[in-house]
Amino acid sequence: MPRTLASAPIMILNGPNLNLLGTRQPEIYGSDTLADAEALCAKTAAAHGGTVDFRQSNHEGELVDWIQEARQSHCGIVINPAAYTHTSVAILDALSACDGLPVVEVHLSNVHKREEFRRHSYVSLRADAVIAGCGIQGYAFAVERVAALAGTGDATG
Repeated sequence: MPRTLASAPIMILNGPNLNLLGTRQPEIYGSDTLADAEALCAKTAAAHGGTVDFRQSNHEGELVDWIQEARQSHCGIVINPAAYTHTSVAILDALSACDGLPVVEVHLSNVHKREEFRRHSYVSLRADAVIAGCGIQGYAFAVERVAALAGTGDATG
């Protein structure tokens, strides 16, 4: 039986260099920090009666391990794979093994207005939705979408 937001948290995963958010290229990624994004996600999920499990790693294998963990214990995944977006078949394969689990891909910048290589995403092949160019507000949109796809577990969700 699928898990709802009321019964399981949303796994929110952040890839390499996002720990530097707010200080790394603020002209592209903005001045908000990863802690700001986490607080926004928690507030958005709470408005739907849920919680988030917010994580960041610079290591591809750790992200794969967390995706596999989410299969068993979370109601959906929000992922900003950062540079792994364009290179990681391993992350795609892990997400593809999450049958029935909503997946929303997030990018802070509009990747379609940037370098050509950033316009290809392996993750998009599995994602139920892709949000790009909204800064950290994109995370709130992603949490909203997972809540809609997973259901909130109440009579209106």
